[in-house]
Amino acid sequence: MTTTATEERSEPVLDGVCAPGFEGVRELLRHNLETGVELGASLCVMSGEEVVVDLWGGTADAASGRPWTRDTVVNTYSITKTMTALAALVLVDRGLLDPDAPVAEYWPEFAAAGKQTVLVRHVLGHTSGLSGWDERMRVEDLYDTPSAADLLARQAPWWTPGASSGYHAMSFGTLVGELVRRITGVSLGQFFAAEVAVPLGADYWIGAPESLLAQPERIATLVPPPPTGFDYASLPTDSLMLRTLTNPAFAPALTTDPGFLAAELGAANGQGNARSVALVQSVITCGGTVGGRRFAAPETVGRIFEVQADGRDPVLGAHVRFGLGWALPSPSMPGVPAGRACWWTGFGGSVVVADLDRNLTIAYVMNKMGPQLVGSARANRYLDAVYGR
Repeated sequence: MTTTATEERSEPVLDGVCAPGFEGVRELLRHNLETGVELGASLCVMSGEEVVVDLWGGTADAASGRPWTRDTVVNTYSITKTMTALAALVLVDRGLLDPDAPVAEYWPEFAAAGKQTVLVRHVLGHTSGLSGWDERMRVEDLYDTPSAADLLARQAPWWTPGASSGYHAMSFGTLVGELVRRITGVSLGQFFAAEVAVPLGADYWIGAPESLLAQPERIATLVPPPPTGFDYASLPTDSLMLRTLTNPAFAPALTTDPGFLAAELGAANGQGNARSVALVQSVITCGGTVGGRRFAAPETVGRIFEVQADGRDPVLGAHVRFGLGWALPSPSMPGVPAGRACWWTGFGGSVVVADLDRNLTIAYVMNKMGPQLVGSARANRYLDAVYGR
């Protein structure tokens, strides 16, 4: 039984739908809202194209007490990368982007500084050697995406491309976004909206439109994670973790700033909720076709599972197996089962899984952040609840 915002309750409201067999998911989310583990959150599970769990509740803004409603959206941090990767996959399916071609085939200036052999799949698999910028960057510098991309085109790789992964925390969106722009003539956010989100009816945006900016009450406010005690300044100056994760760095408070919301940061500023995240990523679960519309062929979707790197990622400090644009089942995320499943997470704990073997798409987003970049215990518990473990 779900509750509504009109009922008098002392504990946070949980609303939505939950099909039989998924009661454990609802009760876990309810418990986390009631005990303060969560402030506000949404969770969605799709079986094929059918929504079997669509839950939301709690508080969207701690200062005002504004409730988290059905249409609340929130910054999803790096879940945005799965949307950017899907935009690239659509181009792959259309024969406009070849994962095995040099990046410079589409972006000639990229061949500078010895990068003529860097392949598209190196970018999609976080192995290009360009996990960050040589230049000192502010996050506002990334709003001008062509200029930020030009800086990456000029610099030399930080390691041998293809040799190993180094998580492209912010550069992933800049690099893939520039490929999309070079091929289509429109920006990443425009292409994603026109070719993916709008046809699906998904309330997810890479670059918030005026209609969303005019409704700030729809946008949840993030609660920063507790300090971990980790001191980045203690790392060597040539550390990939230091160079990637602190240049640029930005506070969660920036994610409700209109300039940030309107920017098209394909690595980290997508706005959505669990329902819209699951709907978009169900394209992968369903083999490329949703609602009778083909976004990619099953063979194209299958390319996601081509392993690009498998080992300890020096930027994340965790063992991750990267496929083509998504992560694959990895020790760092035990809640993702073995088999044909792909996933990624957002800073603070959000997660999305497209599980082709079990025909499930699972998405969870929230505003009370945990400290992990990858491997959130909270997210893993929700995945365990979905899978009945």
